[in-house]
Amino acid sequence: MKLTRRNLLILSSAGVAATAMGSLPAFASLTDDEIAKLTGGAELGEGAITITAPEIAENGNTVPIEVDAPGAVAITLFADGNPVPNVATFNFGPLAASRSASTRIRLASTQNVVAIAKMEDGSFQKASANVKVTIGGCGG
Repeated sequence: MKLTRRNLLILSSAGVAATAMGSLPAFASLTDDEIAKLTGGAELGEGAITITAPEIAENGNTVPIEVDAPGAVAITLFADGNPVPNVATFNFGPLAASRSASTRIRLASTQNVVAIAKMEDGSFQKASANVKVTIGGCGG
């Protein structure tokens, strides 16, 4: 390969990209760690919680999310691509009319939004939705 200015730029760009990829934190593992802390390592069931999120969010600054978990005492939302994965926690008292909540969250990029519900019997339920973000909300 002849070393031209174009080839030098390509090689240096590839080197910078490879270095940057190796230094990015593993946000998904941060989410797994936070979920393990929340559940105490308990088994996660599926099916008793519903999460509603847009398939494509044009702006990551305000992404509408709805969760519904009949029989839940708490619901926690995680965004596995954000630097701080724990997004919101909703607690429900015994007199709560419904065990659902809706909010708008900020997403840095395309990622999974995970909802963990702690049920009245102490078990945990999980649901997730993938949201494609066209314009990032965390400085991207």
